[in-house]
Amino acid sequence: MTLIQLRHFATLAKAGSFVKASDLLHITQPALSRSIKSLEEELGQLLFDRVGRRIELTPFGRETLQRAELLIEDAELLRHGGRVLDSKARGRLRLGLSSGPGMMLTTPLMAHFAQHFPEVHIDFVRANTETLTQMLRDRQIDAMVVDIRSLRPAADLRVDHLSEMKGCFMVRQGHPLANRTRIRFDQLQKFPIASTPLSDELARILVERYGEKAHPQVLVKYTSDEIAHLISVTERTDTVLLAIRAAAPALHEVPVYPPLDANARFGHITLAHKSEGLYIPVLRSLMSSVLH
Repeated sequence: MTLIQLRHFATLAKAGSFVKASDLLHITQPALSRSIKSLEEELGQLLFDRVGRRIELTPFGRETLQRAELLIEDAELLRHGGRVLDSKARGRLRLGLSSGPGMMLTTPLMAHFAQHFPEVHIDFVRANTETLTQMLRDRQIDAMVVDIRSLRPAADLRVDHLSEMKGCFMVRQGHPLANRTRIRFDQLQKFPIASTPLSDELARILVERYGEKAHPQVLVKYTSDEIAHLISVTERTDTVLLAIRAAAPALHEVPVYPPLDANARFGHITLAHKSEGLYIPVLRSLMSSVLH
């Protein structure tokens, strides 16, 4: 068994046909067929079911594909492990960001890599924590940055805490609640409240501070994974935004009593059993400096 055979197998599994896979691999179809057959013989089971011109992974093939991709990825990391990072370095990074981290990190990360590693491709994926976690496990992204309060603890995830950022209620300049020194929660409720999806922990904090009426399912009128949209609505209307303070510096913080006293806890998440990619340490260091 060779890495070449495993690459042939993984490419064929994703392409879904010998014609497409052989084109992607720049080899002939007979050569690809021989490679796959030899791999199946060594493994002792079929990797694909042949249905006319179509092929489908067998249950054994699906399991083998996951392990093969791990081996291929680790081999690539090993091959590049001794490389010194410089402006000519190449590669691709796939980074998942939930709403708050996305607002804070996307522009600084793009600017840093554009200046220092212009040949590196970076794919930013914006989604909620649950979606990003599944993408990380499926190896569709290399790492993610989310509020770790919304992350379910799991043995297969490595969590590096980056920072805590203050959460609060905010309004536009000129809002009826702006420039008030103290506001009761019932006064806040007279206006529509917007937020990104809130964690169970923050829901508990809200209920403890202000009662059952403060549960997000009751309190929040507008919810979106994209915080920029919520900020735009808050700037144009009497909507009250519940978010991290640093995400909307132009808005006015509402002094609600009792104080919310809740911080977002941003963390950098990777797979625990996976070797670290070439640029992950660079990302982690840069993100820590931006978020502090």
